[in-house]
Amino acid sequence: MSTAANTVSQVRKTWFITGAASGFGHAFAEHALARGHNVVATARDASRLADLVALAPDRVLAAPLDVDVAGAAEAAVQAAVERFGRIDVLVNNAGYGVVGALEETPDAELRALMNTNFFGAMAVTRAALPVLRAQKSGAIVNISSLGGQLSFSGFSAYSASKFALEGASEALAQEVAPFGIKVLIVEPGQFRTQLAGSGMRHMPVIEAYQPVVGATREFAHSMHNTQAGDPRKAAVAIEKALDAEHTPLRLQLGDDSVDAVRAHAQAMLEDMEAWESVSRSTNFDAA
Repeated sequence: MSTAANTVSQVRKTWFITGAASGFGHAFAEHALARGHNVVATARDASRLADLVALAPDRVLAAPLDVDVAGAAEAAVQAAVERFGRIDVLVNNAGYGVVGALEETPDAELRALMNTNFFGAMAVTRAALPVLRAQKSGAIVNISSLGGQLSFSGFSAYSASKFALEGASEALAQEVAPFGIKVLIVEPGQFRTQLAGSGMRHMPVIEAYQPVVGATREFAHSMHNTQAGDPRKAAVAIEKALDAEHTPLRLQLGDDSVDAVRAHAQAMLEDMEAWESVSRSTNFDAA
């Protein structure tokens, strides 16, 4: 880990992190603790957070939080404020992935994914906002994906949840700016987390889609524990963006994310230019 990441912060903040038992959430918690911050680490099973508590018992609150359960976010936020008095950085990280063509994805799976990745993040955000507004400061970090800007065959459901998260976050950033609250959308590429392992659900196969989605399924299986991205370095990048005077709305992480998002944006601009005359031809004719 870099020297900058090891340097203890001069201002102790309180980070509230969902999905902190593994992957990005666990790495973010370790980073925040190394920087001297307080951490409210949450997970569905709080016993899985014992190693974080052991790192700094006086600066860690392990709180149970299933973002799918009504009222759970409010209880966790209340516990955080009772322990540390405030929340400075809210990280909506809890989530998982789904691989499968849209037709292969049952309605129950699609709704469950949206409940966790989108509605769960919105519930935690709404629970924390009264605290952040009263402080007139704070940051909301929503962990999206390069799949929140573009999509590939087999990731329709996952990208739908991340597109929704990004759309809400973009409006939220404008809504809370007058209260001194920042919003940062993080778009990682391939990072060495549990997403491609235990965090990925594979839908039943319809053979007709194998030529289109089969490669995506294989990619999702094979990339586990081979990804180039280091979650601890992602944490460093996020804190750097939050500490900047002009925090970006979106932060791509990893070569693959930067390259894919840039190519997608350029393709969109090219299509817009090619079809601009048609797009502008749809007004009523002048009287």
